[in-house]
Amino acid sequence: MRLRPLTDGTPKPLLPVLGEPILAHTLRQLAAVGCEAAAINLHHGGDQVRRVLGDELAGLPLTYSFEPRLLGTLGALRPLDDFLAAADLVLIVNGDSLCRWPFAELLRRHRERGAPATLLLAASADVAQFGGGVEIGRGGEVLALRPAASGGGTRRRVFAGAHVLSPRLVRRIAAMSMAVPADIVRDLYEPLLAEEPGCLATLSTRRRWHDLGTPRRYLAAALDWAGAGGGGRWISPSAVVSPAASVRRVMIEADARVAAGAVVEGSVLLPGARVGADCEVRDSILGPGVELATGSRLAGRVVVAGGAPTEIR
Repeated sequence: MRLRPLTDGTPKPLLPVLGEPILAHTLRQLAAVGCEAAAINLHHGGDQVRRVLGDELAGLPLTYSFEPRLLGTLGALRPLDDFLAAADLVLIVNGDSLCRWPFAELLRRHRERGAPATLLLAASADVAQFGGGVEIGRGGEVLALRPAASGGGTRRRVFAGAHVLSPRLVRRIAAMSMAVPADIVRDLYEPLLAEEPGCLATLSTRRRWHDLGTPRRYLAAALDWAGAGGGGRWISPSAVVSPAASVRRVMIEADARVAAGAVVEGSVLLPGARVGADCEVRDSILGPGVELATGSRLAGRVVVAGGAPTEIR
């Protein structure tokens, strides 16, 4: 798990941003565009996810699908056949991505194109960091999903973790014979493109999209949402920061404390973290309940309770 040690005690979708779990931000946005119900696949820390989110969020009923063994990105849909069967459209979103999602635009593009599926692409993300990206044609149609299978296009974009499926594609999935783990690219989308080249549509967005696969990416995402790019900061109403402390470009979560004389810059303090007097914390993440002794120095590190600081990557 690349987000370790942060995920040792907290499942990825529950890591907080601006006082709320990552997944809750996505669920609220789904509710805002008229989504009628959501299903959440659970594995690591599944009981914790269900306990925190409950049976509904922002009026959106929540269904849970536990995976004792990981089923893959396509196999995960199989236990949800009945849940998905009645939907007029199915929107699949990665639970560990953070974005101010253009869901309304994505749904509109899907309806306009009448495609079996429409993929959201991040126009500004570096394809070299995300496996080479999706190759698209002049009209935004998918030509190839992997670099090794070039379709002759000239543009590549990073898949941004959200896609819309039509009912006929949902029915195809339900009728498939599959061995798990099953992959949605290898076992569904690539066979579709082989049958009908260019059948998959896309929407490219310039909204900032964050894949939270590493502590470094989580730090960047949290500071982005905190307004730190412009020198801003976000401090939970229940956090206590001494007037004699210096905090810049930070996200400080619930019940965290920063004592007098401390300097905290470009960092995230998770719930209950404590920074003692005259500490310096830069470019770092303090996990829940971590306590830094007076005068501690920390730069470019992740610290969780009971563990030694590790380099942030």
